[in-house]
Amino acid sequence: MDLALLTTLNAERAARRATVLITHLSSGAQHLLRASEIATDPLAPQLEAALRAGKSGVVGEGDGRVFLTVHVPPPRVVVIGAVHISQALAPMARLAGYDVTIVDPRTAFATAERFPDTTVIAEWPDTALPDLALDPFTALVALTHDPKIDEPALEAALLADCFYVGALGSRRTHAKRLDRLADRGLSPALLGRIHAPIGLDIGAANPPEIAVAVLGEVIAALRKPAPAREAAA
Repeated sequence: MDLALLTTLNAERAARRATVLITHLSSGAQHLLRASEIATDPLAPQLEAALRAGKSGVVGEGDGRVFLTVHVPPPRVVVIGAVHISQALAPMARLAGYDVTIVDPRTAFATAERFPDTTVIAEWPDTALPDLALDPFTALVALTHDPKIDEPALEAALLADCFYVGALGSRRTHAKRLDRLADRGLSPALLGRIHAPIGLDIGAANPPEIAVAVLGEVIAALRKPAPAREAAA
């Protein structure tokens, strides 16, 4: 790999932007594609599948065979609310390979004792989220039921194009939430990205089961193409 290509790759990785290094096996020629450039590439379906899976490999045939070296940031889950569901979700998400951060301004709940081995930020989302730099490889899960805490976080996640945005609450609660978020200037298209009621419909009846449902929905949002997610909903 030449120095200019390596410099660009390192800069993209430092900025938590996904890239694919394409190596032509017949010639050894290489070029780098950013995620934003993939849609117009002839190999777009294979490139998109490789990014979703986070796996490198060979695609194409004959002289057109190329090796795709996939570079994706580690996926993260930012949980708004240091609640019982969060206590179950945090270790599950870590086992699944996600970095986990808990954000909750309520210092009685947001403690290291309640969330061992997990980053806990006892701040309001307005204060905490800018430093976390939400991005398309971040899932945001809002669980407090408190509009003052959840809704600024939901807005930030939608504007940052987080790959998953979910919020706890009934359909009636969510309808009122959508009205308030619309009043903040968010478009119907953005608001339609919120998963609510949160989690896969598995009949979850307690906090650990709800955590399983939420994590399953997060994984599906990361790994499945949009049409497949919609068909499974």
